Amino acid sequence: MVYDQSIFSRSFRKKELRKVGCGALLICFLMGFTFRTISDQPLYSHVEIAKSIYNLSSSKSDAFEITGDIRIHGNSSTIFIASSPEGKLNSWTTKPYARKGDNYGMEYVRTWKIKNVPENLPDCSKHFSIPAIVFSTGGYCGNHFHDFTDMIIPLFLTARQFHGTVLFLIADKRSSWISKYRTLLEKLSNYDIIEIEKENQVMCFVRAIVGLKAHKELGIDPLQSPHYSMSEFRQFLRSTYSLDRQSVIDCRPIGCSSRPRMLIVSRKQNRFITNENEVANEARSLGFDVVVEETGSNVSVVARFVNSFDVMVGVHGAGLTNMVFLPENGVVVQIIPFGAELWAKPYFRLPAKDMKLRYLEYKVSLNESSLLGKYAVDSEVYRDPSAIYKKGFIGFHSVYLSNQNVTLNFCRFRKTLLKVMEIIQH
Repeated sequence: MVYDQSIFSRSFRKKELRKVGCGALLICFLMGFTFRTISDQPLYSHVEIAKSIYNLSSSKSDAFEITGDIRIHGNSSTIFIASSPEGKLNSWTTKPYARKGDNYGMEYVRTWKIKNVPENLPDCSKHFSIPAIVFSTGGYCGNHFHDFTDMIIPLFLTARQFHGTVLFLIADKRSSWISKYRTLLEKLSNYDIIEIEKENQVMCFVRAIVGLKAHKELGIDPLQSPHYSMSEFRQFLRSTYSLDRQSVIDCRPIGCSSRPRMLIVSRKQNRFITNENEVANEARSLGFDVVVEETGSNVSVVARFVNSFDVMVGVHGAGLTNMVFLPENGVVVQIIPFGAELWAKPYFRLPAKDMKLRYLEYKVSLNESSLLGKYAVDSEVYRDPSAIYKKGFIGFHSVYLSNQNVTLNFCRFRKTLLKVMEIIQH
């Protein structure tokens, strides 16, 4: 551009003109340096390098929380994490199901690859501003106990912090499981579930959790992150399924006008009580309002049904998991099959305390067991059930759980029923 020199000269004295010239030269130098600095940035500058990878794993599950540039290709079960060019290419595998160490159950869970990648990242097909949780509905999903201990409670621990603003990416999808717990899933996420393995596109996130946090069987440790409790989880269930009763009525001040309600959980295939109707009549004679019923698969219906009772009685099995819906201060009576005490006892005894429920157990004697007479009098099955367990769980399960029913002795069981009444009334 050509300037009119006379006009420019008239506006500044000679000394000032030299200052302006030096200033212009400095500005040109700075602009050139800035352009050089920007243009020298490598091509990965548009990628947000992974800021952190937190290992949330425990003895029960493997879980990883990642922030940064995360690219998920579901069809290949691969999660790419952008790293700096100086970073080494490294990767590891994980199974996003909370049953760590259970080799049999984990056979039904797909392995995912997590890769730190400094370059050649796959291009994003979709960008998401909300976080994602990747988890599997494989393993033992479909078994009511495992639905809660491996899935629902860990999902609550992992997803509750997002208050619905989180996307569920489900692997090993089981449509029946999603349908069964849809009401609950919709309380934890405001978005449609994505069956991630069918996604051939690359889904990009800035935050993701791979796997679910888990503390212990059918329970939560409030001392561990995120410092929730089973009381909070049960309040979440009451809110989700609109349950009326938070606690059993305390009868001590004025006494209760109505009978305590007792549910005897019926079983049809194995471990059933052969004389359950007679047991129910015995309980009625002691002052209980008794219902004998096998709980169904409609969780909303089951939740409201169980919440209406003060006492739940049942032989060890998945049906007792529904004690999560009992009101606080309710009573759970676990009937433990002969030989299964060491294995079965912890599953409901310890969780009951965390749920603020009272727990009793009734140990079936050999004379009450259908195993009596099936084996030689001096059989190891009778003498040492722990020895059978040490030989392998499948064999143990076949003997003591799959092929045993019980016929309760009224004189023995009556003492347990009287203890329940004492707890409820006092």
